[in-house]
This record gives sequence, structure tokens and C-alpha cells, in this order.
Amino acid sequence: MNTALITGASGGIGRELAYHFARDGHRLVLVARSKQKLDTLAQELQEKYAVQADVIVSDLGKPDAVDNVLKELSTQNITVDILVNNAGFGLYGEFYEIEWEEEKEMMMVNMMALTELTKKLVPQMVERKRGRILNVASTAAFQPGPLMAVYYATKAYVLSFSEALENELQGTGVSVSVLCPGPTDTGFQQRASMEESKLLDTGVMSVERAADIAYNQFKAGKTLIIPGTQNKLLALMIRFLPRKMVTKTVRKVQSPKSSSRITRT
Repeated sequence: MNTALITGASGGIGRELAYHFARDGHRLVLVARSKQKLDTLAQELQEKYAVQADVIVSDLGKPDAVDNVLKELSTQNITVDILVNNAGFGLYGEFYEIEWEEEKEMMMVNMMALTELTKKLVPQMVERKRGRILNVASTAAFQPGPLMAVYYATKAYVLSFSEALENELQGTGVSVSVLCPGPTDTGFQQRASMEESKLLDTGVMSVERAADIAYNQFKAGKTLIIPGTQNKLLALMIRFLPRKMVTKTVRKVQSPKSSSRITRT
């Protein structure tokens, strides 16, 4: 029985992936900030699928978060066979108007915690000659993102890091996949305060469908996973367009539906 650790497991794609792993009989380690949501999910998974589901409450935006997660794993003598770095969030607005502490926290969650967890757990996987990693990026990774400049940059990092790591680990028994979903109904838009963005008019995939595609392609060993034909085509087309044109187009799509200045709550 393999153990899958999922960050950001309290909602969205992370929560849906937890159901998939539980259905296949995996032991789960659920990591997120909300103890109540994690406890409820863990109890449901245990009752429905007869699997063990452990909870680790941790805010991955804090500098010592990963150390605390690793300490808890050691205390409970848990070996992680599958690492799902799903935790992440976005911020919407002009870069110069967004508070630095918010941007810093986003970079900690989207990049630093993901990288550190991978850094600390991969050596054990390599030593055992088996292990799997799924990092969650976004279709935002394929282009610059005016009005979400830092968020897009964090996802570009996740994509680049994941593809490079997959190459390095060939022959070790450890594989890396990276998931790049487009707009998905996960609650992300609300947290990012981007409900007024025109981007949402291009279509939003259900979280269930996105997670189903992600899980099946992850099981099949695919490195780059982009759910949805439209998202795949957009990611491909961007490679052949002038960079300035891409950036201007993203700015237009990201702009608020109303003509008023962007505000954040």
C-alpha cells in the first residue's frame, strides 16, 4: 500500500485527488491550513474507502511549515511514496498595488514550500528506487500574466522546475508529472479576488473533471498534463506568437469586465 501526501487537500483539485487516491486504496496524508475541513475529509475517506487518512495542519505560507510537516511524518513513522504539491493561490491586480506580504506569502506557498517538500522527500524516494511526484502548475505557466504578474511567474517556475527534475530523475525509479489546468471551479477565483476578470468568460472546467483527467494521466506516467482540448491548443499556439502580442492578449483577457479601476478586497 502506497502513501500519498497531498498539500492543499482541504478543497479544489487537492480534495478531489484525495478521493481518487483513496478509491485506489492508498493511505493518505492530508495537508492544509483548515483542521476542520481536513478532519471532515479524512473521516469521510476512511468510512467510504476503508483507508487510513492522516491529517497534518500546516500553513505552507510560513517559513517553518515544511519542517513541521516533515517532523510530523517522522513522529508518525510515515514514508511518502507519492507527493502531490497542490497547495497554491493567486492574487489579482496591479503589481505595484498589491501588498508585499501577500505576494511573499504566495511565493512561499506556490514555489518555496513545493520545492522544499520535493527537496526533502526525493532523496528518500531515490534511495528506495521508487516514488512519484505531481506538481500543480497552471496554463498560466506558458505566458506572462499582466494583472497577475507574480502568480503567473510562480506557475512558470513550477512548470520549468518539474520538467527539469523529471529529466534528472530518469533511471532512478522516481517520476515527475506537472499538472497545468486552465480556469477551474475550485474557489481559486474568489481567493484571488478576480471574479470580475474576463478570463472567466472563456470557460471554467469543473473541478471533478480536471481532477479525473489529472489522476488518470498521472497514473499513466504522463509528464505534462493539460486538461481540456482548448487549454492544450492555447498552450501550443502561444509558442508561435510574438511575446509582446501574447502579453497584450493576456492583459486584455485578464482585465475586469467593468471599466472601473481594479480593486482588491
